[in-house]
Order: sequence, then C-alpha cells, then structure tokens
Amino acid sequence: MKINFGEWMIRSFSEKDISAIARHANNPNIAANLRNRFPSPYTVKDAKSWINRVRTQKPECNFAISSQREAIGCIGLEFQEDIHYRSAEIGYWLSEDYWGRGIMTQAVILFTEYAFKTYEAIRIFASPFASNTGSIRVLEKAGYQMEGRLRKNVTKKGKVLDQLMFSKLRE
Repeated sequence: MKINFGEWMIRSFSEKDISAIARHANNPNIAANLRNRFPSPYTVKDAKSWINRVRTQKPECNFAISSQREAIGCIGLEFQEDIHYRSAEIGYWLSEDYWGRGIMTQAVILFTEYAFKTYEAIRIFASPFASNTGSIRVLEKAGYQMEGRLRKNVTKKGKVLDQLMFSKLRE
C-alpha cells in the first residue's frame, strides 16, 4: 500500500525501516502520549519486532509514515472484537523532528479515507489523553467528532489522566 501526499507518504513497512523507526521512536516525548506497550527506550530490537509483526498481519493495517528517504512515524488500526468488530481504533505517532508541519493531520485524513474504503469498519475512533493537545487538534482537523471525556480513565507514569473520545463514522 502507498498513499502519496506532497513530499510524504503512507506506505507498507519494510525491513529497511528498522533503524529509522528505532531512532525516531526512541523519544520520551512520543512515548509520553502512547500506551505503556510502546517501548521506552525504543531499541532496534523493538523496531525489528514491530516491523516483522505488522508485515505479517492479515489484513495489513499498520503502515509507515515516510519522507522520500526514511520512515518517520507510524499510523494504523486496531480492530475491536466480538460485537465491536466493525469499530477500529486509530493510532499514530510522528517523529518530533516533524511536529507542527501538518503531516499527521494529512496522514490521518488520507488514512481514514483509505480505511473506510478498504476495511469493513463503520466507526474509527481515538482516545487521546486530554493533555495531548497536538493529537486532539489533528483529530479535530481531520473531521473526527469529540464524543466525550473519559474521566480518570488511565494511569500513565503514576498519574491518573482523562482521555477524550473522538470518532469518525463511515459516510
């Protein structure tokens, strides 16, 4: 899969991405806004394990966000189970070197369109920490609607945090 947008793209991962993903993901400012299963520090071994896992997914639903040179982030879906099987959680991160350029907003817009065309999903949702203003703005600009606040819903590094629930529905 490949979606070009300007000098950036969303594409399938390859083994060539291992060192770049390890380098860009090894940032506590990225890990601070993600689940604890996102390693911090993030090693080459972690990147290799991640890329090997997502390259064998069926269907493929996790992709690199890339410059023409290298992978600089990730975007993907996690499908829910049982009666929620047509709902998917979108997740993403981008190297701090590229924050503030509108890359992630455009990636979320294009990836959401791709997801609705490609998968059975009727609802795509995200639940950023309420303090993650960058991710909240990305979702708002990408047309996701805020559905509510999940009060004291998570604990990250010993702090109890609220999350906001955003979704976009298949039109």
